[in-house]
Amino acid sequence: MKKLTLIITTVMLIGLYSCQKPGVSKQNVTSIQTNKSEQGIPIEFRFFSGKYHNHPTFSVWVEDLEGNYIETLMVTEYVAKGIYGHGSLGPGKWDSKPGPAERPSTLPYWLHKYAKAIGGKLLPSPERPVPDAITSATPTGDFILESVIKNKPEGKFRVMMEINQTWDWNEFWNNSLYPNDFEYKASCQPALVYAVIVDPSQKGKEFYLNPIGHSHFSGQNGDLFTDITTITTAKEIAHKVYVKIK
Repeated sequence: MKKLTLIITTVMLIGLYSCQKPGVSKQNVTSIQTNKSEQGIPIEFRFFSGKYHNHPTFSVWVEDLEGNYIETLMVTEYVAKGIYGHGSLGPGKWDSKPGPAERPSTLPYWLHKYAKAIGGKLLPSPERPVPDAITSATPTGDFILESVIKNKPEGKFRVMMEINQTWDWNEFWNNSLYPNDFEYKASCQPALVYAVIVDPSQKGKEFYLNPIGHSHFSGQNGDLFTDITTITTAKEIAHKVYVKIK
């Protein structure tokens, strides 16, 4: 009887694990709210972490269909405040504890768009942080972002995400590719940019974001590089990402 019970239990466990989708994390989902008191278009942004997710930094924002920046919905606080998990001790030197740092290679595509929109300097700092209303602590895994698009776009628009994870070398983006570029070494595989076109008239529909390119490897400009064939594990930081109008 004990042997039969063990066999049944084992079969049940195998069935349970076989139902889990590969790459989907099994941890708790973090809930984030930004633009809480604002009026506009309410949205839900859902992020499912992938196989190589390990505390990435990212931003979420809205553009029109021509690529013109509209507004930011969320950015993780390392970038938003210029205080990183490993502070700067000089070019190519990192502290073992959090502290101020300037890292243009973190989210270059968003940083250049945001700086141009606000007419400010490229990098936020403790003295010039991104507003708290759109800043969040870095989620440790899956999360749901509930926000409001204040500046209502005319018709369809694009929801964007840029994501980056430090020191994620691969065969192409290796330590010797740009040996004297310290900003590159703080990033490794460059930040990956995702996008989707959203029709606000289709409330409740899930619009899935897909990668459309990567940023400059050391943040020297705000260009988008559409060839992502050299990007490997960075494509699996996110398993899937979607947004819907509430």
